[in-house]
Amino acid sequence: MIDGTEQATLTPAPLPQAGQGRLMGAPVAQAAEGGSPRVVIDFHFNVDHPLIHACRVVRKALGNHRTVLVFSRDAQRLARLDSALWTFSALDFLPHAYADSELADRTPVWLSMTALSDRDRDVLLLLDDEAVPDFGVWFGRFERVIEIVSNEEEDRARARVRFKAYRDSGFAPCSHQIASP
Repeated sequence: MIDGTEQATLTPAPLPQAGQGRLMGAPVAQAAEGGSPRVVIDFHFNVDHPLIHACRVVRKALGNHRTVLVFSRDAQRLARLDSALWTFSALDFLPHAYADSELADRTPVWLSMTALSDRDRDVLLLLDDEAVPDFGVWFGRFERVIEIVSNEEEDRARARVRFKAYRDSGFAPCSHQIASP
């Protein structure tokens, strides 16, 4: 009921198509040869509250009409993010679903414990501690890959290993120091 007299009917807006346009305010990087798009890999270092920061990244991506895949092999971590996305902001609705849910095809943000290879998203938000196997092939399906790294030394050390692995595979990851709000 809206003012007690009528019932609202909500029609979901069409989802943006993956791979179109600009992502989160930045152009897609171009490969040196042939001019084909290359993925932008961003590491957000020194994050005080990784789940809150992940919610901010999702909100920004949605605000820029981008679709997101959040990946972690840790079921508890995804469950905590699922809860955080529902309660993050009283002013923002961050629609999301697990990738294997019936609602996934109508939802711009997917949570997944498996490296999906059959469906595209614009942004890959990695919340894992280790590099994804075959990341070189998988990353090419996204415009942007974002890694969130806490300010804990153990997490930073693991992130440096991933950063080096990506760089050694021909990617050009960028490091961003995130200040506490």
